[in-house]
Amino acid sequence: MLTSLDANTAYHGAAQHAILFLHAFPLSAEMWQPQIEVLGAAGYTVIAPNSFGIDGSPEKEGWTFTDYAHELAKLLDSRRVEKATIVGLSMGGYQAFEFYRLYPERTASLVLCDTRAEADAPAARASREEFIRAVEENGAKEAASRMIPNYFAAKTYSERPELVAKAFSIINKQSASVINGAMRAIMLRADATSRLASIGCPVLVLNGVEDKLTTKETAESIHTHIPGSKIRLLAEAGHISNMEQPESFNRALLEHFTEARQS
Repeated sequence: MLTSLDANTAYHGAAQHAILFLHAFPLSAEMWQPQIEVLGAAGYTVIAPNSFGIDGSPEKEGWTFTDYAHELAKLLDSRRVEKATIVGLSMGGYQAFEFYRLYPERTASLVLCDTRAEADAPAARASREEFIRAVEENGAKEAASRMIPNYFAAKTYSERPELVAKAFSIINKQSASVINGAMRAIMLRADATSRLASIGCPVLVLNGVEDKLTTKETAESIHTHIPGSKIRLLAEAGHISNMEQPESFNRALLEHFTEARQS
């Protein structure tokens, strides 16, 4: 069973609906702490799982996002949760698309954050292969040195060094094999663009204005292709927008939850 950071789960008497937070590569559920604290205090049932091999979750060789979606369903079952709002950031967004494909009846709504729907182009795939080789040779610090410069808005690196250090700490705890296993799952992901128009649940697209990895134009494209979806672009935020601008991120989530309940 996947490990997770929870608030108000079935173990404490809550049930039926939860918010499922899916983390970015190569981070962990720890990145969602600003959301877990606020939404938990507001009474929401929150589950933030760690993907395979991270922070006590079992390792799984050659896993795919299909495997992970089925494991997420088992996790929801273990918490006696029937339906969930799926909040996925970056890699977590890819996983959210796959969970919805397999379990639309268990998806109350989707929040797609700093992510993309298309599969890798050949150049991106080649870059990921090179990334894997470098991490095999140099370990987690190689992944951190490549990913973190693309995580945040420009001024965050000088004005909020503690946030940069936090991201480095999370990545540095992971093994090279676990990091590369997740990267291979990213490479093998299915293209979701053809399925966007058929998504029938409420959808919020969230993206940092200064995101260099999945730009605001990428977010606007997802929004355009999902009928009835809403979009919020977060100022002074890069790729890991929930950590960088937690107040505006949380406000957008709470507004989405209210609107989704009314739809």
